Formats: sequence, structure tokens, C-alpha cells
Amino acid sequence: MQITSNTAPILGQAQQSSNIKSIYTEKLTKDELKDIKAELASNTQKFAFDSTGVQSATQNQSKSFEQEYKGFQSFLKDIGYEGKPIAQLSSKEAEKLVSNDGIFGIKQTSERIAQFVIAGANGDEDLLRAGREGMLKGFSEAEKMLGDKVPDISKKTMQAATEMVDKEMARLGYSVLDQKA
Repeated sequence: MQITSNTAPILGQAQQSSNIKSIYTEKLTKDELKDIKAELASNTQKFAFDSTGVQSATQNQSKSFEQEYKGFQSFLKDIGYEGKPIAQLSSKEAEKLVSNDGIFGIKQTSERIAQFVIAGANGDEDLLRAGREGMLKGFSEAEKMLGDKVPDISKKTMQAATEMVDKEMARLGYSVLDQKA
């Protein structure tokens, strides 16, 4: 089973794929579950890292981002961004993208990250925990990469995404606290 950071197809695939065993009708082996958890955590980590990087670059419009932009192109396309290259945005254009209603604003970015975790977990507690952990790990890696100078928008985005995953866990009757700890 392949779990990717491309959010549009995963939502449809999670419901249509015959390769995914339903947690309600078929039992997963421990090895299958371990592999799925690891893949979800890894891909969520990358998704959160990429999201934080895009927000930071959009807000700071750094020259180094222009050089690394090609690595972000597929990520941007996957989340539905079809606008001007980030490095070529004017200050007003960049502000609009990270505004409350913008594609890279807190609301839309946190929803993309949280929905990636929630859809990938398909209601499974262990997968929700793995996705949540990967999300936070990706943000932590972005903080280290940016020299602990992550913009406030990224911090607020990660907080909002974490709250959405936590609410989904609570809605499903799972404690947000890890019972194994």
C-alpha cells in the first residue's frame, strides 16, 4: 500500500482501493500494521515539513528558495497551487497567499495536513497516532532546518492541524494521551 503526500488522490483512493483492508472487515497482520504506521508517519512528516517550508518561503521570499523551488513544484501542484512561482511573487501577492483565506494560510494548510493524517488513518487509533507523530516530527525538522526561526504562521498552522487531529481522535473515542507511555 502506498501512502503519499498527494492529498487529492489519497482521499478518493482510501475509499476506493481494493488494496486497503478495511479495519472493520479484515484483520491486518502486525507486520502490515507496522508498515502502514511507519509509512503514514514518514509521509506525514514530509508533508508537514514541506508545508512549513512553503509557508516560510512565501512569507520570507528568500533567494535560497528560488534555487530550491524545483523540489517544491510537485508538492505545490499536489495541493492545488497553480499560481506564479513563489520566488517571483510581489509582497502583496505573497501576503494574499498566506492570508486567512489564502491557499498557504493557516486555515487551508492546517486542514490539508490534518486531513492527510485523518484520511490515511481511516479511523485506526494507531495510525492516527503515527500520523500525528509524523506531523510534529516534520515540523520539528523544519524548525531545525530554518535555524529555529520558523514563522509564527507555521507555528499556528501546526497547532491548528494538531488540534484537528486531536479532535478527530476524541470524536472516535480515543484519548489524545498515549496510553502506552
